[in-house]
Amino acid sequence: MLTAIATGGVTANPGARVRVDAVDIARGLVMVLMAIDHVRVYAGVPAGGVTFGLFFTRWITHFCAPAFIFLAGSSAWLRGQAHPGLPRYLLTRGAWLVLLELTVLRLAWTFNLDFMGYELAGVIWVIGWSMILMAPLVMLPPIAAGLIGLAIIAGHNLLDSSVTTLSLDNDAGSALWKIFYVAFIAGPIRVTDAGPNLIVLYSIVPWIGVMAAGYAFGQVLTLDAERRTRWCLAIGLSATVLFVLLRALNLYGDPRPWTSEVPFSFLSTTKYPASLHFLLMTLGPLIALLPLVDGARGVLAAWLRLFGRAPLFFYVLHIPLIHALALAVSLAREGKVNPWLFANHPMGSPPPPDGYTWSLPLLYLVWAIAVVLLYVATHWFIVYRSTSRTTALGESIRIRLPAAPRVDAAGKPGRGSR
Repeated sequence: MLTAIATGGVTANPGARVRVDAVDIARGLVMVLMAIDHVRVYAGVPAGGVTFGLFFTRWITHFCAPAFIFLAGSSAWLRGQAHPGLPRYLLTRGAWLVLLELTVLRLAWTFNLDFMGYELAGVIWVIGWSMILMAPLVMLPPIAAGLIGLAIIAGHNLLDSSVTTLSLDNDAGSALWKIFYVAFIAGPIRVTDAGPNLIVLYSIVPWIGVMAAGYAFGQVLTLDAERRTRWCLAIGLSATVLFVLLRALNLYGDPRPWTSEVPFSFLSTTKYPASLHFLLMTLGPLIALLPLVDGARGVLAAWLRLFGRAPLFFYVLHIPLIHALALAVSLAREGKVNPWLFANHPMGSPPPPDGYTWSLPLLYLVWAIAVVLLYVATHWFIVYRSTSRTTALGESIRIRLPAAPRVDAAGKPGRGSR
């Protein structure tokens, strides 16, 4: 007889796959927040500002990339407990994600076919390359991979002073600097004078360190509920306190010191490349949140859990959906579709035309409509996946438990028992 197992937010039937409930909910939450920022791109609203609304519309979305990449590392560890061949999986999965970023997602961002003029190395790109680089790291003990990751996170800002003196051009060495650390600050990578032009939004460092740290953290997720809560709170709150101390004293860890003369500058940490302050500010609260959402109930938790179970499906769909909604808004407001929406993308796009920029209420209204439509689509996808037994895009964390033995009426092992 199959017996349901439920222990502190990790639920399954014997022989089924274990879901880490808190991870699904947390990942769903940051996916919904991510959609705010991507509506902002098409709304022509600046990335931050001195008013509360503008600043926090951007700031709350800073938690997304760290959460995706850290939890992708945890997912890799959990997958490795259930399936052999993790290094090969990471290599092939990573390469596929890089290709997806440069093709499908590039088209979704712009709705144009000028691939030579513009390519974006975004978050899916860096997740893909980090997976590829994780392939050899997962052959080490998890604690060793985690220590390497922490060393990268804590130590990469030592490069800050040397980066400011770099003279980067279009040679191979400059391209590697841009891909691994400097990113778009030094301009796009021009393969030839005619293109393609690659704008690196997410450099590999420090994100490979975040994924490696998440890989080691995967062990925490399978502890019993009491120990998992204790570890999550200890790690998360310690990281948050360390951020406050380092930031308050303007010590090492961010090339941009804060000042009381600039509104919100204490929270204006450097994201490109992600500084130690930025990662402590975002990953600390994320990790501390996990035990608080363990086993959460209600409509909101159900929606977030649903999104968190199909993260890549959500990501691939939400960009063209938001882009299409922006076209509809432009048609309703202007009586035509503004051509700017076909040249728009997260980096290097021209400024919005005069009078185009949306108000914040309109931005959040379109975001709410997008979330509802994404819920309908994601619900359909998960039902389809469960009924057809197809391999899902972006499957959630899962590990397989051994099947329960079959017994006959007398209680003796029956046929098919192992």
